[in-house]
Amino acid sequence: MHLSGSSLKVITLLAIPIFSSSVLSQEAKTTIGGYGNAVYSREIQSGDAGIDLERVVLFIGHTFSPGIALVSELEMEDAKVTGGEPGGEIAFEQAYIQFSLNAGHRIVAGLFLPRIGILNENHLPTSFNGNERTQVETFIIPSTWRELGVGFYGENDIFPFEYSIALVNGLNASGFEHGSAIREGRFEGRTASAVALALTGSIAKSVGSARIQVSGYYGGSAGLPPAETDSLRLQGGAFGTPVALGEADAQFSAGRFAFRILGTLVSIPDAGRINDAFGNNTPRSAYGAYAEAACRVFPGTEDAAGGALNAFLRYERLNLNASLPSNGIQDGSLDQHHLIAGLCYFPILDIVIKGDVRFQWTGAAPGSATSTGGEQKSTFVTLGIGFAY
Repeated sequence: MHLSGSSLKVITLLAIPIFSSSVLSQEAKTTIGGYGNAVYSREIQSGDAGIDLERVVLFIGHTFSPGIALVSELEMEDAKVTGGEPGGEIAFEQAYIQFSLNAGHRIVAGLFLPRIGILNENHLPTSFNGNERTQVETFIIPSTWRELGVGFYGENDIFPFEYSIALVNGLNASGFEHGSAIREGRFEGRTASAVALALTGSIAKSVGSARIQVSGYYGGSAGLPPAETDSLRLQGGAFGTPVALGEADAQFSAGRFAFRILGTLVSIPDAGRINDAFGNNTPRSAYGAYAEAACRVFPGTEDAAGGALNAFLRYERLNLNASLPSNGIQDGSLDQHHLIAGLCYFPILDIVIKGDVRFQWTGAAPGSATSTGGEQKSTFVTLGIGFAY
């Protein structure tokens, strides 16, 4: 299966969502595709190194009728799952029914990826630079973020914007972990509580080779019956113990150059109550931003002959405990800077070979030898290969 064949795909700027409505043919009843990547990484200071088949995803789409289709993705991480051992996961990344109302509007129902940020929907290894997904869109926006619910997507000539709104289950505050903000509070379709709910929405405008988007999330995180929330002194109800996330991003190209920029903020106003209830050192706020520039060194071609080479440079700034409640514990290691540079070579359009180096600067962790001041520095060298079909 192939995505857009435009030059923007090669330079990884405006990637189309991997299995959008346009992929499901009205003629073919069933469509099969997928993607995956493997990566080798070495941390220079410690000499530690590892290699991993990070993920392989199988896509199966089925068209029941011209207006109704199934979209599903089954993902396996770390090559295998062994009971009692860490690592490895088999999970559905998406599984929803899509109802096409007309050429520009559709409704989805089931397990899906809300339109938040750049990478949550568009996370093919061939659609972003570097072996790792951005730190900001891994921890602040916890990609790939999927939940159960119903969503509406639209675009038309009268209102020249892309827009979406979705109602999904809320988060699980008891799962929040120190150092990953809200990431471990996602249910991801597994026996999710429907006591807490959330709304997500986005609006985007494309002009030529530029795209600007604003998206957001607001939802409850207690997800417990009233008696339990009362005993834990949490706000119950659909939007009780709220979590709010907002982001804005822009992508554009000029000749051989492409650029991306994104900023996001998470707010958890009841973090103090969550810490009292679960002792998980939840921050009151976290933020992140990054800017990336890419250059097509060798242009290659727009068909299967490929041969394109991209060079890129990205700077990321994030703080996973930007502000804390009175019962929070400050951790300087969560105040981070990352500088990533690398190359992406496409022997054909749907295969990429990547090499990059990431320089990381953080504050000191509590109790470390440098906890009274100074910064910690790490350097990571990463090689990998990715594919999509």
